[in-house]
Amino acid sequence: MTSLVPARDIPIQVISPAASSERRINPSWTISQLKAKLEPVTGIAPSLQTLTLRLPDRLEGAVISTEDEDRTEIGSWSLAPYAELHHLVLQRHDHSLSLMHAGTAGVKTAEEDDVVDYTVKDIQPASTDPSAGTAIPAPSSVPKYEMPVETYSTLPDTVLAYKKTHHIGRFDPNAPELKAKKVDDLWKEIAEGGIVEGARCILPPSSTRRGTVAYVGLVPQIPGVGPWVGVKLDEPAGKNDGSVGGQRYFECDPHHGIFVRPDRVEVGDWRELGLDEDDDDPDEI
Repeated sequence: MTSLVPARDIPIQVISPAASSERRINPSWTISQLKAKLEPVTGIAPSLQTLTLRLPDRLEGAVISTEDEDRTEIGSWSLAPYAELHHLVLQRHDHSLSLMHAGTAGVKTAEEDDVVDYTVKDIQPASTDPSAGTAIPAPSSVPKYEMPVETYSTLPDTVLAYKKTHHIGRFDPNAPELKAKKVDDLWKEIAEGGIVEGARCILPPSSTRRGTVAYVGLVPQIPGVGPWVGVKLDEPAGKNDGSVGGQRYFECDPHHGIFVRPDRVEVGDWRELGLDEDDDDPDEI
C-alpha cells in the first residue's frame, strides 16, 4: 500500500564560488527539478550537470544516470530513510560541487556514520573556474564607483548637507573658538597632571597597565586636534612601536607603544610590576 504521508524537506547548505545559502530539497523532486533548482545556486546549467553518488564505504563516486530524469525522483537515491536525521552540505571540489550528508547531533542510529556525497559536476568548467575569463570576479576586483567630492558636496540629502544646514562640526560659526578652547584645555590638563617625558604613569581604569611617558605633543597622523601623550608600556599591551604613519615619535618594542589623550594618563610613583605581581587594589572582585 502506497503511503500518503508526504516526504519531508531536507535542509541543505549550498556553498559555491559565488554564494553561500541554505536551501531545502524534497525527496519527491525529480532529478530534473533538482538540477533546475541548483542552477541559480551553483551557476551551472541543468544540461551541463552530471550527478555523482558517493557512499561512505567507497572511495570513488558513481555517476547517476537515468533515461528519464523528468520522472525519476530524488528519493530513489536513498534520501528518504535519512531525511529526518541528516543535513546536506554543499562542498566544492575543483570544478565540482558536492552535497554531503552529515549526521544530526544527538541522534544515534545504525546509519549515523554513513556519509552520502552528491557531486554536481560542471561539464563546462569555465562557468565556475576562477581562472577562466567567464568566471564571476571577486568583489574586491570589481571596479567601484567613487563619487567626486565636488559632486557629493552639491547633493541635498547627505550627511554633509545636514551638517551644513544645522551648523554642525566645522560648519558651526563658533567652530574656530571651540577648537582653540579644546586645544588649550588639553595643554592645561597636561601641565596640571605633571605629564612630562620620563614620568612614570598608568592608564586608568587599570593600575596594571603601566609605562613611561615618552612623548608629549602633536601627532598629525592621528585625527583630532591638540596634543597627544605617547606612552612606552612595560608590557606588550600597546598598538604600535612608537611610530604612527611612518613617523617615529619615540623608541620602543613592537606593541609596547600607545598614544592617548591626557585624560587617559595618571602620573605617579608607579613602579614596574614583577612577573608574579598583580594589581594590589583590584577594580572588581
